[in-house]
Parts: sequence; structure tokens; C-alpha cells
Amino acid sequence: MRSFAPSLFRFDPLGALARAAQAWARRRQGPDILPLTLESRRLYILPTRRGLMAGLLLFLMLLAGLNYNNSLALLLCFTLCGFALVSMYDCHRTLAGLRLVRAQAAPAFAQAHGELALSLENCEPRLRRGISLRCAPARVVYFDVPAQTVTPVRIEFPARVRGWQRIDRVELATTTPLGLFRAWTWLHLPLDVLVYPQPLRLRPLPRALGEQRRGQRQRRLGGEEEWASLRPFQDSDSPRSVAWKVYARGGPLMVAQYDAPAGTDRLLDLARLDGLPLERALSQLTAWVLECEQHGARYALRLSGRMLKAGVGPGQRRACLEALALYRA
Repeated sequence: MRSFAPSLFRFDPLGALARAAQAWARRRQGPDILPLTLESRRLYILPTRRGLMAGLLLFLMLLAGLNYNNSLALLLCFTLCGFALVSMYDCHRTLAGLRLVRAQAAPAFAQAHGELALSLENCEPRLRRGISLRCAPARVVYFDVPAQTVTPVRIEFPARVRGWQRIDRVELATTTPLGLFRAWTWLHLPLDVLVYPQPLRLRPLPRALGEQRRGQRQRRLGGEEEWASLRPFQDSDSPRSVAWKVYARGGPLMVAQYDAPAGTDRLLDLARLDGLPLERALSQLTAWVLECEQHGARYALRLSGRMLKAGVGPGQRRACLEALALYRA
């Protein structure tokens, strides 16, 4: 008897309905431009599972009150219905009028989660409770927005493959105050985030080359350099490079600079990884860049037709990772 793969006949009606609703909302709303005010026409609200169970219970209570002509049961039923209707109004009102004033995404590594920073402004003199943000399939973040303030919120987004990635949709929702109804909206943000290759350590770090001149100076983050001079501390300096003895004697924060011996530069060359597939080779170069930065070693990056000169620090790290993320063979 022939066996058929179950995936050929798998059908997800709820998933198909959700995707159709999201596509319809995208066509209806179009791209969002900041600052964005959440108007009532773009908010959606439906009863939750708890709300459906509460509605069924109220319906049964109504039938029992009418069947037995019980005025107290009918009074209780109508009172609870009033609470439910007020909670529906308050749930919708929690999101209505909220303003999104800033959205920014930081670069991330592939097959990991990046960080998306949003700022929400509440212009009304009332607290908005129990709001959630989510960039599916990442986890949900819950927060409150105090009255007449701007609240920063950070959420995760899934970084898929290297290169530029568009964050198409962020879901903003709430179930306050009783959890009987859920109001939500989709934010279609014009955000493009740069995704770096996934770091994979497949081979050891290349040995240092003899291309650095003996007189060149760099700050000490590791190794056996000889002390050369002191300079004022900067925010980008590592605490390990601070001259703590000078600071302990009452002096200002100073950073020790060292003369690195010849041969401490490392050349990270894509051509040396010709035995690996392109994506895995770029992942290996990414891991080498991070390893060099961790140990404070100067390094240069060579790609096909492009050479980034030797250096170390946040600027060098950013330039190399961007080159790897946007590399095309």
C-alpha cells in the first residue's frame, strides 16, 4: 500500500485566515510614517477565549432567568453584561490615541535575535496598562505607558539571513482591563536592518603577520606590548586599559598606550577559506573578527576585490561586519 507524506495534505485554516487578514490590513493601512497616531479605524477588537466563555455563561444565565421568571438572576445578568461592555470600550480606548514617535533597529547576527527600540507617547492624563509588543515569532514584551510621557520599549526580532532585512510588521495589543476582549493593531514600519553573518568558528585564528611597523602605537588590551605613554580616558576605552594606579593616587582617568611589537597584525582573507561554502566562509570570517576584537589584536580583512586596512576597535569591527554582511561573490 502506497504511503503518502502527511505534509502534502496538511491544511492550516487558522493560519491561512490569519495570513489573509494580515495581508488585507497591510493593503488597507499602507506603510506607516512616523510619528504615527493610532486612530480607531486601524484598531481591531475581538473577544478572547475567556470572553467567549463569559458570553456563553451570561447567555445561559439569561435563559435560566427567563425560564424561571427570576428577576434577581436577570438583574445580575444585565449588570454583568454592562461590565463586559464597559471593559470592551476600555480595552479599545487603551490603544486609541497612542503615538509611536520613534522606531530604530540595531544590526544583528543571522540565526539570532536583534533588538528593536520603539518609543510610545501617551498624550492623555491617564495611565495605559497592560500593553504588549511583539515581532513574531519572538517573545512578547509587556509594559505600561504612564500619563503624558514617552516610554521607550525594546523588543526582539528574528534575524534570518545576512544582508538587509525589512521588518514588515510589529503587533501592538492589549487585553485590559478584564481579559474578556483583545484589541490589537499591526505597525508596518519602514525599517531596514543590516544582518551580519552568523559567527561560526570552524578553523583556528590565522597567525600574526609581520606587516606592522615597530613604531606604531595601540592601546593595550592583551599581549606583551611595552608601555609608551598615557592619554585621557574616552568612553569607548575598555576598563582593562585604564591606568588604575594613577587614578588611585588621585589623578584623572588615564589610558595606558603601548608600543606593539612587529608582526601583531592578522590578515583575515576570504581566499584562504576556498574549501568552505561561501556562507560558511563568511561566518568563519565573522567569528575571526569577533575573536580579534575580544583579544584586542589588530586585523585586516581581505575580500575579493576589496581590502580593509588593519585596525582594532568599534569602527574597525563595524566596517568589517558590514563588508561581510553585504558581500556578493
